[in-house]
Order: sequence, then C-alpha cells, then structure tokens
Amino acid sequence: MEQTLTPQRQRSAFWTTESKLAYLLIAPAFALLLVFMLYPIGYVFLMAFFKTNKLGQITSFIGVQNFSQLFKNQAFWAVTLRSILWTVLAVAFKTAIGLIIALLLNVKFKGHHIYRTLVIIPWASSVPISAMLWQWTFNSEFGLLNHTLKATGLWSSPPFWLAYPRTAFFANMYVDIWCGLPFMAMVFLAGLQSIPEDMYESATIDGASGWRCFWAITLPMLKRVLLIATLLSSLWTFNDFNVIYILTKGGPMDRTDILITYIYKYGFQYLKFGPASVMAVVTFAILLVVSLFYARYYFRSEDV
Repeated sequence: MEQTLTPQRQRSAFWTTESKLAYLLIAPAFALLLVFMLYPIGYVFLMAFFKTNKLGQITSFIGVQNFSQLFKNQAFWAVTLRSILWTVLAVAFKTAIGLIIALLLNVKFKGHHIYRTLVIIPWASSVPISAMLWQWTFNSEFGLLNHTLKATGLWSSPPFWLAYPRTAFFANMYVDIWCGLPFMAMVFLAGLQSIPEDMYESATIDGASGWRCFWAITLPMLKRVLLIATLLSSLWTFNDFNVIYILTKGGPMDRTDILITYIYKYGFQYLKFGPASVMAVVTFAILLVVSLFYARYYFRSEDV
C-alpha cells in the first residue's frame, strides 16, 4: 500500500540533518558561482539597456538604443557572419578528420596505443602556448613553414601568412582545428569501441562491404556521439578567443575578428561597454538557439 507524504512531511524530509549538511557543503561553491558567474552575466545583460561610462558604470537607462545603433553597424554584421562561417567550417573539418582518425585508431595494429597517445597531445597542450608556437611557425621572416617551403623548393616565394586577411583567416582556422581535433577523434573512438563487434560480423556474413557497414552500422550507432561532440565543438569554436587574439589580434584590418574578439576590443580597448554588452547578448542568443536545436534533435532521435 503506497503512502503519500503530506506537505508537512515533505518539508521535514527536505530539511533533515543530512540535507542541512549537504546545503552547508555546497554553499561556498554556490557563493563563488553567484559572485563570479551569475552576477557578471546579469550585469552584462543590464548594461545592454543602459548608458555606461568609461569605467563600465551604469549612468542612465536608454532602452534598446544600444541594440539599434549596433544593428546599423555593417562591421558588426560582417563579424557575425564571419563568426558563423568560422564555426561551421572549423567544426565540419574537425568532425570529418576526427572521424577518419578515430576509424584508423580503432583498427588494432602494432603500436596503436602509442598513436592514440600522440593524437591527444594537441588537446592536452595549453591552447595559448600552442597558438604562440604556431604564430612563430607562420612568421614570414624566420618561421619554420616558409623556411621549409623554400628549402624544399615547393614554394620559392611563400606568402606572408598572417599579413593578408584571407591567409590569416585560414591560418587561424588551421590552428583551431589542430587544437580541437584530438577531442573529436577521442570521443569518436570511444563511440566506435562501444559498437558491438557482432553487428559487423553479421553484416559481413550477409555480404555487406566495409563501406556499407560504415553507412548502415557505424554512422547510425555514432549518431548521439556525433551530436554531443559537434555541439560542444561548436560552442568552443564560436568562443575561441585565444587562437585568434594570439595569432593576429583580429587583424589585419579587423578581417579575422569574430564576435568574441570583437567584444573584447569594444569593451577593453574602445571602452564602449554598452555595445560590447549587446554583442555579448547576441552571442548568448545565438549559442542558446544552437543548443536548443541540438537538444531537440538529440531527444527526438532518442525517442525513435
């Protein structure tokens, strides 16, 4: 016979000695979260609707004036489109190359554990340090890349990689892919190892080719892993400040800026905290929409 708890009993069960201890233990972490995350986020949303001084202090309410002024700025839309292009291309390459690497590492061969360890090195390394190393590599005067191209005769007059908008943009993207690729490969490898071998054996007995097994077994079984990995990679890539700021600082001529670096410039170089807050709100809205889309597709696929 089921016993239903009255509201009074529910309150007493909620406030037991063990629960008091649990609340006491999580209180410091919650206080830190409130001070260093929730309060700054709330203040940024507040500044988007107010006029601020050079110190970031709110002076007067101006409503949506910051939004209207920023949305009339053509440079803002160019940076937003570049951010979307940057994210789509980088995540697509990370996903495709990461899946290929995972398929290769999933094959058992002599020394495969060593290769799995080597693949994780770019991910384990600090992103700022990796970006600084690649900045020296791309240096037009004494960089290793141009020196190698000249020494081998592959390119007698290589370009100044970080001096031109197009080459600088793709140089930044290459470094971002290099840093984020191991994560995708390891996640996909873990997903591949969770697929039962019996499924491949049965398909092979039925005469299915390796390519057919990939499309009929591997990809469907990796569907949820692909969704989670690409979502995380999209969020990280869209907000990748370190690579771009260290390599080019958004240059030349602000042509490699994405929203996160543009927000930094507006807020901490130009001291225009109102427009910077609006861009932060726009960034939050874009990432929220992407996350909700992924979540809806993820749970829909789970119900099938």
